[in-house]
Amino acid sequence: MKRVITFGEIMMRLNPEGYNRFVQATVFEASYAGGEANVAVSLANYGLDAAFISKVPAHEIGQCAINALRQFGVDTRGVVRGGPRLGVYYVEKGASQRASKVIYDRAGSSIALATAADFDWKAIFQGADWFHFTGITPALGGELPEICLSACKAAKELGVKISCDLNYRAKLWSREAACETMSKLMPYVDVCIANEEDAKDVFGISAADTDIAGGKLNQAGYIDVARQICQRFGCEKVAITLRGSLSASDNEWAGMLYNGKEAFFSPNYRVHIVDRVGGGDSFGGGLIYSLISGYSDQDAINFAVAASCLKHAIEHDFNLVSVQEVASLAGGNASGRVQR
Repeated sequence: MKRVITFGEIMMRLNPEGYNRFVQATVFEASYAGGEANVAVSLANYGLDAAFISKVPAHEIGQCAINALRQFGVDTRGVVRGGPRLGVYYVEKGASQRASKVIYDRAGSSIALATAADFDWKAIFQGADWFHFTGITPALGGELPEICLSACKAAKELGVKISCDLNYRAKLWSREAACETMSKLMPYVDVCIANEEDAKDVFGISAADTDIAGGKLNQAGYIDVARQICQRFGCEKVAITLRGSLSASDNEWAGMLYNGKEAFFSPNYRVHIVDRVGGGDSFGGGLIYSLISGYSDQDAINFAVAASCLKHAIEHDFNLVSVQEVASLAGGNASGRVQR
């Protein structure tokens, strides 16, 4: 069984019931999630040996976060206990032309205050086949940029494949800081994952003739973006999610995988959204699973996009689907008919 290590922050997610706005809420639903944690859950559901590495406070709320991962089979033995608090984020789900909103309350969290001494990367990567992190983790500051660099160096020394989702978050750091830090990490990355804005925000690489807000995407432009990333950093593959935002409720959803020579595009799905938070992470989980399982590049991007398409119909961040369900959609069964 292939073993994948993910590293990042897990937080408590609080959202009003249904489509209530924050100012309407008298009750908030609590769940737990984070970019790399979401990927680990996807991979565990697909039958891989998925482990999540992080630091959470040594009290009941920290344990709740760990329990949320354990129930789906994620290995949490590498999670360090300590520090003052678990990060929190609030989600207000949008609908129609009203956009979704996310508010973070994560400053001073346990993982943000982690030190290099908390993680023995050579021990963590024993028996591992793949390592995944996102640009969110070094963006949390403190020692995390150096910790991520140490992890990448250790993984590379042990022959572990490395993937990174750029996941630029303007609320966490500036474009200049992101470019400086990620430019040091990217030379270790084998598979880079980005959305239609990340490459521009972090590295100033943009697709020509593209109007993200208007839903106009240019395939040739994205091939050029992927080519530039490969040439600048030496990545083996670049995957880009292609979202055409028609409204908060309805999106066009597709993806591209570039292998340094050729680009492969998935089918384009018209998605009616139940919950889009975690959509990119579900794409990353599907991509890692398909690549580590030996899928062709075309089948890999088809699987990743189908997995993420299904996630948009699931409440909260985790993508709770099976390989069979994803394969069925990727194979063309998109009717959504009742299964009896």
